[in-house]
Amino acid sequence: MSDKTNQIASTLLGKKVSYSDEYNPSLLVAVPRYENRKQYNIQNDSLPFEGWDVWHAYEFSSMSENGVPVTRLMKLKYNCTSEFIIESKSLKLYLNSFNMTRYGKSIKECLEICKNIIEIDFSEKLQTEVTVNFIEENAERVQIFNDFNNLMDYIDESTLKIEKFKESPELIEVEQSKKTEGHFLMFDSLRSNCRVTHQPDFGDVFIYYKSSKHIKENSLVKYLSSFRSEYHFHEECCEMIYKRLYDLLDRDDELFVCALYTRRGGIDICPTRWSKNCNIVDVFKLTDTSIYARKSIKQ
Repeated sequence: MSDKTNQIASTLLGKKVSYSDEYNPSLLVAVPRYENRKQYNIQNDSLPFEGWDVWHAYEFSSMSENGVPVTRLMKLKYNCTSEFIIESKSLKLYLNSFNMTRYGKSIKECLEICKNIIEIDFSEKLQTEVTVNFIEENAERVQIFNDFNNLMDYIDESTLKIEKFKESPELIEVEQSKKTEGHFLMFDSLRSNCRVTHQPDFGDVFIYYKSSKHIKENSLVKYLSSFRSEYHFHEECCEMIYKRLYDLLDRDDELFVCALYTRRGGIDICPTRWSKNCNIVDVFKLTDTSIYARKSIKQ
């Protein structure tokens, strides 16, 4: 880990802590994106992708002034151009500080006040615009990425042997195709580890690319499996996968990578990155904070 990340790890994170009984914005911890991007030659001022980081907090709870409990699913997003990301455990500690704090004369007013507070706190911490919404039980729910096919459907499992479990881009094999084609692929066994708390993270990766090159599916499974002993944040894993594929494809090819992670501690993170010429309609459903968009039963 870098010195900056070590400083973060030495505070509240990765340790046993008590939850605050009062709202406490100082619990939020921001981590600079460049700590990981510089290792993969991703420049903040000339990103090879667009994208968002989308969060779902399933256990947000506060109270009205009368002590009436208010509990909702909170959806939050900010752009990948932000200089910082929020560390997930710090977010959990921060959101839990709302549990015993009272706001507003009604449930509706409580949620409006909390939304404004969280947007302001996040925007100040990340130095970027942040959108927050509380999703009601009757909100629209949609399935996304139904056009993506499981990578394992392309592979004879009996011939697959995986031996590397540290990120190994040399495993990716690319061949020239006779024509330009679009490929919709999904890998449902991504596993990596938080680089601060060292807790394991699991997720589904969705990859679309349109190119005259063909990424061999068995090599892609080997590469994605090589994350199992890596220590990175969710956003970093998504960008690493994108950059490795981007470097192998042609510059005018379309490329899209999205990682839908399984919730841990009542929170999940869904980073998505795509090339400027790529248009995956379902990404707009994922990044719409007014609807609940998920793919698999794990989410």
